[in-house]
Amino acid sequence: MKVLMSLTLAVASLWTAGCGSSPVTNVTVASSETDSTLTTTNQTMSEKVVKTDEEWKKLLTPEQYRVLRQKGTERAFTGEYWNTKDRGTYRCAGCGEVLFQSDTKYDTDCGWPSFHAPASTNVISETEDRSHFMVRTEVLCSKCGGHLGHLFDDGPQPTGLRYCINSASIKFEPKKDEGKADGAKKESGSK
Repeated sequence: MKVLMSLTLAVASLWTAGCGSSPVTNVTVASSETDSTLTTTNQTMSEKVVKTDEEWKKLLTPEQYRVLRQKGTERAFTGEYWNTKDRGTYRCAGCGEVLFQSDTKYDTDCGWPSFHAPASTNVISETEDRSHFMVRTEVLCSKCGGHLGHLFDDGPQPTGLRYCINSASIKFEPKKDEGKADGAKKESGSK
C-alpha cells in the first residue's frame, strides 16, 4: 500500500510540474516488498524505452535478454569486451543509449569491462541489490531499465568508482579514424 501511495504522489507531482515534460531530478522509488531503492538523476520521462518481454526477446540475443532483462551475470573473462583496448563508445545493447566512453575504461583483472565513470550523469540508475547474500549497488540503463552490472567503491581516481559491467549488456562502437588505445596505428605504405 505504501508503494502505491508513493507512486501516486510521484505521478501527481510530475503531472502538476508539466505533465512529465520537465526533467526529473533525483527520483527515488522505494519498495518495502523488494527492499530496494532506485535512483535516477536528471532523466526526462519521455525518453524511457518500454517494451514487453516478447518485444525484448525478439530484439535481444538470449544472453543479452538473460543479462539485461533477467539481471543475469556472464562468467568472468568470457564477455566480448572485458579486455578491449580500442577507443570508442559503449552503448546499451537494449536501447542504444551512450553509457561509457573508452577513456574511462581500465583494466581491473576482474574479468568484466570496468569503467570509472559513465558518459554522463543521467544515463545510469542505481538500486540496492541484496541477492546472493550480499548488499551491492546494481547499475541499470536509465533509458530502458536494463541490468548492466554493479558499482563498487574500489576504482581509480578521479572518482574512486568501478562500474563492473557485463559485456552482454553493452555494444561497442569504435571511434572513427582512430587506432588502438595502446597507440597501435595502421601503418601506411611500408611493410
